[in-house]
This record gives sequence, C-alpha cells and structure tokens, in this order.
Amino acid sequence: MHKLIYLDNAATSFPKPPGVTEAIVHFMTEVGANPGRSGHALAREAEAIVRNTREGLARLFNIPDPGRIVFTLNVTEAINTVLFGFLDDGDHVVTTAMDHNAVLRPLEYLRKKGAVTVDIAPADRQGFVDLDALKRSLKTKTRLVVVNHASNVCGTLQDIQAIREIIGEIPLLVDTAQTAGCYPIDVIRDGIDFLAFTGHKGLMGPQGTGGLYLREDLSLRPLKRGGTGTLSESLDQPDFLPDALESGTQNNVGIAGLGAGVDFILETGVETILRHERELTARLLKGLRGLTGVTIYGPLDPERQTSTVSITFDSILPGGEDHPLGGCGAINLAWTEEGPLPSEAGKLLNGRFDILVRVGLHCAPLAHKALGTFPDGTIRLGMGYFNTREEIDMVIRAIRAIVEGDL
Repeated sequence: MHKLIYLDNAATSFPKPPGVTEAIVHFMTEVGANPGRSGHALAREAEAIVRNTREGLARLFNIPDPGRIVFTLNVTEAINTVLFGFLDDGDHVVTTAMDHNAVLRPLEYLRKKGAVTVDIAPADRQGFVDLDALKRSLKTKTRLVVVNHASNVCGTLQDIQAIREIIGEIPLLVDTAQTAGCYPIDVIRDGIDFLAFTGHKGLMGPQGTGGLYLREDLSLRPLKRGGTGTLSESLDQPDFLPDALESGTQNNVGIAGLGAGVDFILETGVETILRHERELTARLLKGLRGLTGVTIYGPLDPERQTSTVSITFDSILPGGEDHPLGGCGAINLAWTEEGPLPSEAGKLLNGRFDILVRVGLHCAPLAHKALGTFPDGTIRLGMGYFNTREEIDMVIRAIRAIVEGDL
C-alpha cells in the first residue's frame, strides 16, 4: 500500500502543526471556561487566549487595531456578514466569475429578492479577471466590489492593488480563503476594506473557525444578535467591535487552535511557506507539461498562482501557455482518445495510488465556465506546506500511469 498523499489542502489543510492540537487539548483540559462571561481565573485565561489569537491575526495581516477583527465560523459566514450587513435596497454590487458560491449564492438571493443589482466581471481562460470589464461594470450606485483573492479551482491570483486603484473609494471585500497564511496580505498596502478569512486552510487551524476584518470607519448590521457578555443591562445590541458582531458563545476551543496555527505561520514566516509551495507547484507543472493528454488550467506560473493546480485528462483546448485562449499547458494534439472523466480519474488517484484529491466543480461553477471545464469540472491537486518534493514526484508518476494506461 502506498503512503497516503494528501492533496486536498485547498479544501482544508492537513496535517496541522503539532501546536494546534496541543492548544486545543490544553483549552479543553486546562481552561474550558467562557471568555468575557465571568471574572474568575479560567475565564480570564480563556479571554487571554482569544485576545492573543486576535493579535496574531492583526500582525499577520498588518491590521492596526486587533479589535477590528471579529471571529466567525468560517469565511462563508464572514462574507454573509458583509453582504447582509452592509448592503441596502437599491445598491449595486460587482463581483467576478472566479468567485466562490460563498459570494455568488447570497448575492443571487439578494438579486432575486429585488434588494440589489449585481454585475459579474468575466475572466479569461487562465482565470484572470478582466479588469477593463470590471471597470465598465462600476456604476454610481455601486456600493461594494467583491473579489476572490485566489481561485480555489486553479489557483489564479488576482491583482488586488490594481483592483483597488480601478474602483477608487468603493469599499472592497476580499475573500482570502485560499491565500490567508500562505501568501503575503497587508490590508493597508492592498487597500482592503473588508477581509474575510477562514481558519482551517492556509492558517492551519481547525475547522469551524474564521473571521472578518472591517476598516476603521465601516460598520455592519449584525448577522445575529444576542448575548455578548457586555452591556447586559441593555436590550440593544452593543455598537462597538468586536462585541457587535460576536453574539453568543464562540468556538473558543477552535480559536485557541487557530491562534496556534497563526503562531506557527508567524514563526515560520509567510515568505518561507510561499517559497516552499511555489517550489512544489513548479515541480508539479514541470512534471506534467510533457504528458500527452493532460490539460492544466490556470496561469501555469508559480509566481501568479497558489499551489492549487487543476487538470483534466483530455485535449479539449489548444496547447501552450502562450496560445491566445490561454489557460492550459501540457497538451499534445496527437492525443486522440478520450481520457477518463475527472470523477473516474479521481477515483483512480484516490483508490489505486492513495493520492487524496478533489474532483468536480469545487463550489465555483462560473469559474469552470470561464475555464471551459463546466459541467464535469477538474481534478484539483491542492498542495500545502507539509507536502514534499518526493510526494509530488509520486503524483507525477501516478498521473503518467493513468495517461499511459499502466494500471
């Protein structure tokens, strides 16, 4: 039996740094109390753990005031908090074809309800948003622009600073689900007004954690209201952060684990993590380029994408990264036989070679339409910091075996 090779880091990172598990166990066995609800020693220790996590995230994203970070269950809840708490009836929103259903579904709900109007900027075959089209979509009623920092399908990185320049003073919400923890993010430098993040991917924390940063002069209507441990004498929701957006008991044990993940990233260095993941990406792309019958989607450039690579076993697109259509490499038009569908190839990788990948549409149907992979989707190879060069070589050999029918 082969050693399991985990390549589903775009869905959730695994393994976690040992300190994450240790922090969770410590909270459950030694702390256990509810921060902000009591004045005893364990409650104060729990409060210190949550505060330290907030402060670590502020250092990671260059956020001047840690109190502007509120915890959520995931990036989806963070995005929903902005969309339902910031937009008013009659507002206009611009998003992109590369965005996730975490953005598209709530916007579609608001659009069908007649609350807002929405424009979706298209993307090319490499997954880059058409910035000219995005600019043309802006209107006098545009209240918000929502952008996925990097595609969860093919890893394509969007130029956030260029988008900031294009949209002027319009508030910008950036979904960093695929970049937080493994790519440098600076809310001041990048001009990010709302930053939504999840804890269980690049931040190396547990599932059920995430958060949202709000720029200093912005406020939101709460997605939920209730007890906060502060101003208990009032029936009105507190109007100050983080309390205004953190009603009810939070996932404090998860936040403890998230804090340990953030500490690991700060100690290791985002640049170190990025350098390793780029090396793995370059190695995989180089190994796949020469394989007849494999299409690779995205920029095919480790400098312009994350360590997420999508492939299919076919030759449906013209070859070469410099082709006008773009978006694919490693193609040989001499390939004439139909290759296995993503679902079939995924089963082979998972079952025959113990390589754990994800197949399908990855909750981003418009991205697949832009890439030309709808409705079957792709095989997604999501590398992470704990993957090795040797594992990538094994993946290349397995893909070659599938192409050559050497099973």
